Amino acid sequence: MSDDALNSARTREKVEAVYQAESRRVLATLIRLLGDFDLAEEALQDAFAAALAQWPRTGVPANPRAWLVSAGRFKAIDGLRRGARFEASQAELAERFGGQTVDPAGADADGVEDDRLRLIFTCCHPLLPADARVALTLREVCGLSTEEIARAYLSSPATLAQRIVRAKTKIREAAIPYQVPALAELPERLEGVLQVVYLVFNEGYSASSGDSLTRADLSGEAIRLGRLLLELLPEPEVMGLLALMLLHDSRRAARTSPAGDLVLIDDQDRSLWDPAQIAEGAALVERALASGRYGRYTLQAAIAAAHATSSSAAATDWGRILALYNQLVQAAPSPVVELNRAVAVAMHDGPAAGLELIDAILARGELAEYHLAHSVRAELCRRLGRAAEARAAYERALALARQEPERRFLERRLAALSGK
Repeated sequence: MSDDALNSARTREKVEAVYQAESRRVLATLIRLLGDFDLAEEALQDAFAAALAQWPRTGVPANPRAWLVSAGRFKAIDGLRRGARFEASQAELAERFGGQTVDPAGADADGVEDDRLRLIFTCCHPLLPADARVALTLREVCGLSTEEIARAYLSSPATLAQRIVRAKTKIREAAIPYQVPALAELPERLEGVLQVVYLVFNEGYSASSGDSLTRADLSGEAIRLGRLLLELLPEPEVMGLLALMLLHDSRRAARTSPAGDLVLIDDQDRSLWDPAQIAEGAALVERALASGRYGRYTLQAAIAAAHATSSSAAATDWGRILALYNQLVQAAPSPVVELNRAVAVAMHDGPAAGLELIDAILARGELAEYHLAHSVRAELCRRLGRAAEARAAYERALALARQEPERRFLERRLAALSGK
């Protein structure tokens, strides 16, 4: 390989690394500057294309994000000015963009220095349908593809794509502002934002599909957004959500083997758990509970804290966990919460008691396509010595699972039942 080719290949690797680390930040800032999702997305692609063309000659700039924001902004302005159907409104827009002198990558004048926080409030605006808020945020803030989002929500890519297009159209037509709401509006807007941040974290904590169990970039991004939200609005449920994410993320290093295989919590090496995250999360849980104004995120965080602060699997306080699940079922009833409560019942009162609850949930048909429901049922049947039922449930779970570490785990369980 020639020196030029080698240099080009190395630069391409650097550009790809910058894309992974910075593209969502660059996009969020471009949306703020350009005021249009589609225009900003085109500008983002143009900026990275320019980087691939120029950086092999000039080198990677000291501040790649600022370079990309500037390149994308100017290419968008040039595109508007050269448009074949140049309208007065486009001319005005181009002139306004062209007259901006503020450093596009710098802090804004409103005191919130993160464009992604602005973006998430825009994507979670109450004028948008709830399913569109989630889809748009996962696409625009986190960079998930429509295919990844569709798999996560058991929908088709075409349906998700239409949902995202409609959401962008609504933002444009309703002139939804790209800003963090005023303090008086924040509480009513917060629940939708917390829901989306948690869904982002979940995609990072347990990826919906693919070769890896986790996506640290997404869980880290959600935690960072959670910290910003807590700084902006220190309400109990914000504390609860941040605590929940920290406590779950504290176990990330122990959740997979060196080969990338799934390790259940009872079998995890607790010395790999992050004590700083556990301490911070547990303290936030106590603050939120002490307020008396907590909800589902704080209750889930308290459950996570009961696991995280146990010295061993045997020392886990299942009585406390079951009591917390009893509160959670009342505060935020859902089939998945009922399933998790059934696991707590199985651990506290025995597998037969848990299995009875799970069979009742599955009989309603609500979790028929949820692989974890069948996996849990298989595990309880295995513990009860009902090998044939366990095998059938594991096979059903395997047919539904889309994540490779989970699939390998289920395959190992099936092999063990068969004595292989």
